[in-house]
Amino acid sequence: MRALIAAAVGLAAALALVLTVTAIGAPAGETSPKPLLTTVPPESP
Repeated sequence: MRALIAAAVGLAAALALVLTVTAIGAPAGETSPKPLLTTVPPESP
C-alpha cells in the first residue's frame, strides 16, 4: 500500500512540475545556427 501511495505522490509531483513549466512557458532565447560537432575533426598536417 505504501508503494502505491508513493507512486501516486510521485506522479502528482511530476504532473504539477509539467503543468508549472507549461504555464510559465519556455525560456526566451535563440538556438545556435551552428551544428553540434559529433565527431572529432581531422588533424591538419
